[in-house]
Amino acid sequence: QVQLVESGGGLVQAGGSLRLSCAASGNIFGVNAMGWYRQAPGKQRELVATISSGGNTNYADSVKGRFSVSRDNAKNTVYLQMNKLKPEDTAVYFCNIEAISWGPPRGYWGQGTQVTVSS
Repeated sequence: QVQLVESGGGLVQAGGSLRLSCAASGNIFGVNAMGWYRQAPGKQRELVATISSGGNTNYADSVKGRFSVSRDNAKNTVYLQMNKLKPEDTAVYFCNIEAISWGPPRGYWGQGTQVTVSS
């Protein structure tokens, strides 16, 4: 089994910053891509940022230049640094990793952490 624990969400004023963390634990033999998604009320879950095992990153257009994704492979942890936050960034943020456990690689989701940006 693989468990993901997220932290770092909260309430912040527009223009502020937050840093999200997501630590994976359990029977992990390898980790491929890691990333962050978000879901606002009444909307579908959308990709925010991903980072490959080699460090290549990909961002949604709406967060480019403001958010930065990184990973610590020794800790099986992925981070999302969010700067210049806007009210439209308000959502539940979910981490996702593709991990190799007992069997082929598969995706795992965190429980979600609320980010609220006030205007």
